[in-house]
Amino acid sequence: MVIDLNADLGESFGIWRLGDDLALLDIVTSANVACGFHAGDPVTIRRTCAAAVDRGVAIGAQVSYRDLAGFGRRAMDVEPEELCAEVLYQLAAVDGIARAMGGRVSYVKPHGALYNRVVRDRQQAAALIDAVADYDVTLPVLTLPGSVVHEVAAAAGVPTVSEAFADRAYTPEGTLVPRREEGAVIHDPAEVSARALEMAVKGSVTAVDGSSVPIRARSICVHGDTPGAVRLAQEVRDGLLAAGVVLQAFT
Repeated sequence: MVIDLNADLGESFGIWRLGDDLALLDIVTSANVACGFHAGDPVTIRRTCAAAVDRGVAIGAQVSYRDLAGFGRRAMDVEPEELCAEVLYQLAAVDGIARAMGGRVSYVKPHGALYNRVVRDRQQAAALIDAVADYDVTLPVLTLPGSVVHEVAAAAGVPTVSEAFADRAYTPEGTLVPRREEGAVIHDPAEVSARALEMAVKGSVTAVDGSSVPIRARSICVHGDTPGAVRLAQEVRDGLLAAGVVLQAFT
C-alpha cells in the first residue's frame, strides 16, 4: 500500500500567521501551497517552496477563488473565462517561485469553495481544467473520488488523483460535510489517525450516519489550519507507517 500525505501550507499573510509550515513539511509528502488568492503572499510562498525543496516534499499549487477575506471558503459565481485566467495566474506564479527555489509545481489542488464547486459543477470544472491544460497538460489535479473533474479532465488529457480527508466528516454520499455544520472538522488525533488508516487499508470511510462509504484514494489530506494540525498529521503518519503503509508522493 502506497499513500501520499498532503497538507495545505503557505497560508500565512503579512503579519498574520497560520499553521506551522516547517513542522508539517517534516511530516507530509506533498504540500499544497496557497497561491495568494485565498491566503499566502510572495514571501510566504517563497519560504514554503524553499523549505519543501529542502525536504524533498512535492509542491502543489492550491488555487482558489479570489477571496482573501473569506479564506476562499465562500461560495462565489465566477465567469468561466475569468476563472480559467485566475487559476492560470496562480499556477504560473507559484510554479515560477518554486522553480527559482530549485523545485517545481508538480500538481494542482483547488481550495475550499472552488474544490467543492468543481466536484459537481461541470462548467467550473472545465474552467479549472482548461487552465491546467493551458499551462501543462501533464499536471495531475487532486479531487474527490466521484468528482465530475475526473470526467472533464480525462476528456482534456489531464490526469487526476483521488484524495480523502482524514480530518473531515463525510456524508453517506461520499461528499464532505459543509464546514458550517457541527462536527464537520474532526479534532481528536486518535480518531483522525484511525480514519486515515481505514481509508488507506480498507478503502472506505465511516460517514456521519455510521454507514461505510467506499473511498479509494491515492492521497490523504490533513488541513494545515486545523488546530493541532501538526499533532494530527504526526498521528496519521505514525499510524500509517505502523500498519505497513508506504508514504510516498504521487508525483
